[in-house]
Amino acid sequence: MASSKPSIPKGTRDFNPEQMVRRNYIFDSIRSVFSIYGYQPIETPAMENLSTLLGKYGEEGDKLLFKILNSGDFLERVDPSTARPGNSNAVSLAICEKGLRYDLTVPFARFVVQYQNDIVFPFKRYQIQPVWRADRPQKGRYREFYQCDVDVIGSTSLLNELELVLIINEVFQRLGVRVVVKLNNRKILSGIAEVIGEAERLTDITVAIDKIDKIGIDGVNSELRERGVSEVAIEKLQPVILLKGNNTEKLGLLKNTLAPSEVGMRGIGEMEELLELIRQSGELLSEVELDLSLARGLNYYTGTIFEVKAADVEIGSICGGGRYDDLAGIFGMKNLSGVGVSFGADRIFDVMLQLNLFPDSLLSSTQVMFTNFGKSEAAYCLKALRQLREQGVSAEIYPDPAKMKKQLDYANRRRIKLVVIAGESEMQQNQLSVKNMETGEQATISAEDVVSYIKENI
Repeated sequence: MASSKPSIPKGTRDFNPEQMVRRNYIFDSIRSVFSIYGYQPIETPAMENLSTLLGKYGEEGDKLLFKILNSGDFLERVDPSTARPGNSNAVSLAICEKGLRYDLTVPFARFVVQYQNDIVFPFKRYQIQPVWRADRPQKGRYREFYQCDVDVIGSTSLLNELELVLIINEVFQRLGVRVVVKLNNRKILSGIAEVIGEAERLTDITVAIDKIDKIGIDGVNSELRERGVSEVAIEKLQPVILLKGNNTEKLGLLKNTLAPSEVGMRGIGEMEELLELIRQSGELLSEVELDLSLARGLNYYTGTIFEVKAADVEIGSICGGGRYDDLAGIFGMKNLSGVGVSFGADRIFDVMLQLNLFPDSLLSSTQVMFTNFGKSEAAYCLKALRQLREQGVSAEIYPDPAKMKKQLDYANRRRIKLVVIAGESEMQQNQLSVKNMETGEQATISAEDVVSYIKENI
């Protein structure tokens, strides 16, 4: 009986060398933008204490946390009466003390509080690491995926929000992806909840609204009913969610609607200031749109919220985030406001692959290959091979003596541009032959000049 092939868990992926160089292209592009804006790198553990994670992402998020079983006999301290149907949360808390991080923001808040005496505020950090969510795998949604987070904490200035918009614009300009940057403000959403008479149901309203792209307006309305929002309030909510016009027109209409709400008017004021800062910073390639259906379901957002959609691919958001005033407070450090966004590297990868945006040059990690026809021929090539590497040229030698066809086939499949050939006649003349695999041209160069020739032709 034939054994089955090994496999990996659903919602995870292996990456071959070709995929890895493309992923690293994304990571390097994002990291370089973060750096030029003055952000510093940190890393946090893959696992956090469950007490750090639970209750930070709302009811929906808590369900998606991967929990890690305690080591040893994890059932030893569990009361048998706890292990009953319908009591899974209590059981998991009894047998799990740690969980895989759901995002990078909550661990960042924990990091800030833990190392507050060592940090210079405002603290500008970036973090590029994997996160895990026990979600249902589907196109563009994975259980393990990378986030590229950039945050500043310790400042309430809207210049920070402006900077994040500029970073988003710069990253996607470098990657060649056309995007729409959607903005909203949780204070505006709070004002809307207030004027429709459901101020106490802000979380229910935002969680439902946040799903509008997935389930549509009818689905949102059904969920609002299920969450206990009145029919009168749902009716009042419709024209606000579906508000049309440019940013200025939307804000003008909102001012009339939210006039009775102090918090709503503060949100409008913040949005007007941010949009004016964006205008003053110069023309962006990315479209910036005020979208009142944007809610970002995470409970910790308190001000501006961001979401970025690819203009040419239907895949959901590829970047998102917002302002959080209270997150560090849950770890004991009050009055420390922060704002940040997270780039979804895996979705960006899928977008770029679909749009064929990766440079062809990425597919070859080696620029030059030396052939190998035996021990003496290989030894003859080693000096030039070392010199090329010292000059920063990526070069390798075929490891085993083999027929020319096999070695050239290898170079073609690896997309190696230049092949250096050293046979008996080249060695006798103190020369090397250089074959361009793209054009088929071949030149014979003296051993002393081959490095400079190759550098001119790669």
